[in-house]
Formats: sequence, structure tokens, C-alpha cells
Amino acid sequence: MSFAAFMSQLLEIVIAIGLAPLLTGWVNLWRAWLQNRTAPSLWQPYRMLHKLFNKESMVADHASRLFRVTPYVMFGCMVLACAIIPTLSTDLPLAPAADAIALVGLFALARVFISLAAMDVGTAFGTMGARREMLIGFLAEPALLMVLFSASLISQSTSLTTIVETLTQRELAIYPGMAFAGVAFTMVSLAENARVPVDNPATHLELTMIHEALILEYSGRHLALIEWAASLKLFAYSCIGLALSFPWGVAQAQAPLQMLLALPVLAAKLAVGGFLLAALETASAKMRIFRVPEFLATAFLLAVIGMLVHLLLNQ
Repeated sequence: MSFAAFMSQLLEIVIAIGLAPLLTGWVNLWRAWLQNRTAPSLWQPYRMLHKLFNKESMVADHASRLFRVTPYVMFGCMVLACAIIPTLSTDLPLAPAADAIALVGLFALARVFISLAAMDVGTAFGTMGARREMLIGFLAEPALLMVLFSASLISQSTSLTTIVETLTQRELAIYPGMAFAGVAFTMVSLAENARVPVDNPATHLELTMIHEALILEYSGRHLALIEWAASLKLFAYSCIGLALSFPWGVAQAQAPLQMLLALPVLAAKLAVGGFLLAALETASAKMRIFRVPEFLATAFLLAVIGMLVHLLLNQ
């Protein structure tokens, strides 16, 4: 591995870690404005992380090592996911690992750890949140795989870097199958990131919370890592959506200078995507937990329809 390749990969990881809380703050800012509320500061997520890192971590007496290790595993999985997604460049040392199945496996690994950790302490809320989280994951992961497989039909490869390179080298065209896959991906992204209408990241109501129920027993640096990992997950899903829908502007060389030039393009696309996410959440209402399987089953069917449409048009 050359020094330029190492620095390019490191630059992508550092930018993902640094921009992820900013994306969360941007979404919260627009969500408050659209709801006619006083908006929090754009830098509020950074202030919250700074506060939590300076607080003591309180752990239950009977908590196992799994409970203590889970925040680090979650953060590591999300950092690795952001590292293999082609956000700034498609020619990086970890590009061969950017396979659709491997990426979904990283998200699944983080979900399994946080669900087991929530049940480890033995509280009612933790167990309830773990069951709901696994229910959503059981339905969302196949839908996400179908979305990525729909995109792989264009490039004949499940590698995200190959998909992005193929889309950028082709002439601008509308793929009907990708339109169905895009709608399905949006639905899956809302569910996976605990957004409205599946979950509300700002609620602590016992009967509706999912993500918050999983992390009620965490505090201090452990909670900071989990919140940072949640921001990284939102950043990762946003970059996946941009890579599949608007791949233009991604550098194709192991050159830090070219990646720095691609950074403003990525920031602009994330800004528009964050605004659309806030607008979608404002226009939606929180659905009952029993309606979530129907919601995600619809996403799965749309992704399958996208695959069938692509196959039929190619024939």
C-alpha cells in the first residue's frame, strides 16, 4: 500500500467521523424550522458528545463484558462501513471489501450486539427495545439486500465501487428499476436509522421508543460512542443513497487532493439530502409498531419489482 493510498483512506475515515454529527445537527436544525420551533445549534451534537465524554460511565453491577464492549463494537462497525462506502473516491485500499453482503453484515453485527447488550442488564425497556430492533432488522436487511442487488444488475457486480464507477461512466439515463429501488431504500433508511414514521429519535415514551429503549442504561463515554455510531450510520446510509442515485462527483484516484475537491460536492449533496429527510419526517406521522412489518414488506416488494423491471427491460 502506497503512502498516498493510505492517506486517502485515512482522509475518508476522518471526514466521515467528523461530518457525521454535523449531518445529524443539520437534519435536526431543518426539522425544527419546518415544525416552527426554535432550532438547536448546528453544533449541538458535538457539544453533546463533548459533555458525555467528560461524564462518568455508570454500569450496572451485574452487567457483563458484552455490555461494556458493545459501544466500541458499534462504533467500529459504523466506521468500517463508512470506510468501504465510496463517498469521496472509488479507488481506495478498502474498496475490494465494499461488497453489498459484507456491508449489510456490518449493520447486522452492530444490531446483534446492541440488542444483546440491551437484554444483558435485564430491564423491561431494554428487552422490549431489543425485540423491536430485531423485528425491524429481520425485515429491513432483506429489503436492503434487494435494493443493492437491483443496482448490481447494472454493473453485474455487488461491489459498491464497481456500481458507482459503472454509473458514472455511462451516459445520463433514467433506470425505472432504480426508481423502485430508490423508494424502497428510502423506506429502509428511515427504519434503520430510527426516523419517523418508524421511530422518533426525540421521544422517550415507553410504548413507542425503539432506539432509545436500547440505550437507556448507557451513560458517559459509552453513550457518546453509541450516539456517534448512530450519526455514522445515518451518514453511511446517506452516502449509500447518494452513491446509487447521484454518483457523480466522486473521485476515481488515490489522490488526497482530488478527494478534497470532491468534498464540497459531497457536502452539497448531504445538505440537500438532510433537508429532504427533515421535510419527509415533518410531513409524516409516527405509525404504530404493528404497522412496521407492512411498511418494510412494502419496501421489500418495491425492491423486488425494481429487479424484475430491470430484467424485463433488458430482455
